[in-house]
Amino acid sequence: MQAKNKRVQRKPRKTREEQRQEMLVEWVPKTRTGKLVLAGDVTSIEQLYDKNLPILESEIVDMLVPDLQEEVLNVKAVQRTTDSGRKRSFLVTAAVGNKAGYVGVGTGRGLNVRPAIQKAVENAKLNIIAIRQGCGSWECGCGLGHSVPYKSKGKCGSVRMTLIPAPKGTGIVAGRTARKVLELAGIKDVWTKTKGDTRTVFNFAVATLDALKNIRRKKFPVGEAS
Repeated sequence: MQAKNKRVQRKPRKTREEQRQEMLVEWVPKTRTGKLVLAGDVTSIEQLYDKNLPILESEIVDMLVPDLQEEVLNVKAVQRTTDSGRKRSFLVTAAVGNKAGYVGVGTGRGLNVRPAIQKAVENAKLNIIAIRQGCGSWECGCGLGHSVPYKSKGKCGSVRMTLIPAPKGTGIVAGRTARKVLELAGIKDVWTKTKGDTRTVFNFAVATLDALKNIRRKKFPVGEAS
């Protein structure tokens, strides 16, 4: 008798959105902020800022900003010397954002790349911020939120980042790391100026995030930013 070749039907892999929905269904909040979000008492990250509530669970961000996109900025193999020898692991820098005013940067470490990426994404969600967009370029003056409202500076380590308003159609004039962070934040046109060792991806990304964060700390006339 000839053995029949039976094809094993594999179940289709679940998308990230399906995995996220399942995770949120099974989520049991451990913090006061998480319980308020799950109960529906808090419906936006802005309310967390107003009430001075910390974000200590990544599921909080998944609930409040459901359309987040993820971007791996760098994967680096590192070694640590121990009594038993050298142990190798992976250090990942990732960014998340919804391209509409929310962005975050984080790192994660793991023995394999996939767990390290997951940790980096979760850490980026914990560091998420809401930014202010505007049109601060005298050459444009359209009043739309396609750029930054005015010049802003940020720093991390030796890296110094300066964001300069640009007219519509300019695009993001920046290095690869900063461009990814600005795209996830929803910035479409901006000039940048950098100093320091920008080869350090994490410092470069955090300096860009710090420059975006500093925009919220300054006051400007109503109508210049959205």
